[in-house]
Amino acid sequence: MIKLVVFDLDNVIIDGEGIDEIGKLINIEDQIAAITEQAMQGEIDFETSIKKRVGLLKGVATDDIRTLANEMPLMKGAKETVSTLKENGFEVAIISGSFDIIADTIKGKLDVDNIFTNSLVEEDGVLTGEVTGPLVSGSKLDVLSKLIEEKGYTLDECVAVGDGANDISMIESAKYGIAFNAKPALKENADIIVETRDLTDVLNVIINLNSENTEGDADVDKEVAVETEVVETTDVVVENQEEQVADATEEVVEEIEETEEVVEEAEEEVAEEETAEEEAEDVEEEAVEEEVAEDEEEAEEEAAEEEAPEKAEEKPVKEAKPKKSKKKNALPEPDFDLADTIEGVRVQKDEREERIAKVADEREAFNREAKEQRKIRDELNSELKENLAQAIEFRDQRNEINKQVEENKKARNKVNDEIKSLEWSSGKKDKIRIEAEIKKIDKIIETRVLDIKKENQLVKNANDLRKELAEIKEDDKVKEEAAELKKKSEEYHAKVVELSEQAQEAHEQMLSYFRKTDEIRTAADEAHKLFIQARKNASAKHEEFKMILSEIHVINKKLGSNKNRKRRSDKSGGSSNNKKNREEKERAESIFDKFKNGKKLSTEELLLLQKYDIN
Repeated sequence: MIKLVVFDLDNVIIDGEGIDEIGKLINIEDQIAAITEQAMQGEIDFETSIKKRVGLLKGVATDDIRTLANEMPLMKGAKETVSTLKENGFEVAIISGSFDIIADTIKGKLDVDNIFTNSLVEEDGVLTGEVTGPLVSGSKLDVLSKLIEEKGYTLDECVAVGDGANDISMIESAKYGIAFNAKPALKENADIIVETRDLTDVLNVIINLNSENTEGDADVDKEVAVETEVVETTDVVVENQEEQVADATEEVVEEIEETEEVVEEAEEEVAEEETAEEEAEDVEEEAVEEEVAEDEEEAEEEAAEEEAPEKAEEKPVKEAKPKKSKKKNALPEPDFDLADTIEGVRVQKDEREERIAKVADEREAFNREAKEQRKIRDELNSELKENLAQAIEFRDQRNEINKQVEENKKARNKVNDEIKSLEWSSGKKDKIRIEAEIKKIDKIIETRVLDIKKENQLVKNANDLRKELAEIKEDDKVKEEAAELKKKSEEYHAKVVELSEQAQEAHEQMLSYFRKTDEIRTAADEAHKLFIQARKNASAKHEEFKMILSEIHVINKKLGSNKNRKRRSDKSGGSSNNKKNREEKERAESIFDKFKNGKKLSTEELLLLQKYDIN
């Protein structure tokens, strides 16, 4: 797992070269830029370049440099990249050959964990032209190695990001080296090349790499908590209810294939996190059970009163039991006034039945939208995994080819060393020496005014050397061996060229798949946002559904209590009515059991279910 991300400062974290900007204060930026370019291309070593450039800054006021540091622009995406990396648990460091007078300001802006730079020596508020620090003569790898030792990390837990030749040591040694808008000298040694000037592209690569290391080639997107679907239950009859019930049955069957109980299915889906939808399902299920239970209790009380009035006084013990409505998932308390007349209450019920049907449809529409967006997101995540796997495959292929390139380079260089050794041993070294001496003498004779005696001596010396040169003969056997070695060297070199082209092709393929991965992730993120929004909308509608359902329960109790009073006043035939009611209720329960198993219901059967509030 990647734990530490190290950035260069100039042209990586900040959009510019710090020392070049300081040079502009005294109009020597062109001289400094020329030396900087030589160092970035690897033409001169960093220590030489930094000392030469700082020497040109002698006399610059440090206050002017601090003002400049505050005004220097950050690279596009720098703030977002650093903050996101830290939010995701990465430690962020900057290792730069630039100067602390600039870097300290940047550290404050970005809240970077560690910064390592050089220091400009100042005296009486101006620069002396000298520089000190760990990166004057030391390499960035030296600093990085010391940092990971202190932190307890390893190089395999590091990503390094740079743009120039002085970054090569840490780019080569880190688990992943990223060349960001870099010079050719660095690109040749990097694992990953990012050509844009936007650090969020680097951020995406690092997140991908860490996902690969922690989950194999699994989905780089973190899935949100386990999702649950809003499963409708309703105890009201609306227009076309038979068709709606059939549709609801199909939905329930899909959602609870392995269980007949909605509550059990919801508990399985939210094993990691309780969701609002689960609570809503429990509320509705319990509310229905409560109402059925209350009706049964009331019916039993009535029967008991009629058959054995003397036992009626024992009932308060039973009524003292806690009701389900006291549970955590109880329906909300309704806040409305019942009408004064039964007719008015029925009007209230009709209004709420119409409203609850509309809210249920709206909720279902949001549920369908959420399911569709989740499907799109999951398909994109699956495609993203495939693209990421392809990118990793091409990266590994490139790395393997690069190993072969290095092997052939070493073999070629070894042969070249053998060729040189043979040539020197065959007299070539003496020939080169004599030829150089002759050339030197000839130049003296041509360019200087000499007295005749000295000139004659030089001519004689040159002639003697030419005779000596003519007598030197290279060994034919050695020449033959050298020719064979040259042939081998050319073969190794041809292999190096061929493999380098293959490695470049694999590298381009890898970049192509990484770019595609970024595009897919963006689309998947958008689908996920739409999914979350639809879920929120469905939850809001469900809360509205529960409130209306609660009001309907109050209305049903009002209407039910009126019927009970009427039934109690009718003494004749009361026992037979109770028996009939019990038989009808048993029939209704039987019908509901068949309905749960997929049976279509007639209008008469639906009305019977409504009569006994069986849902």
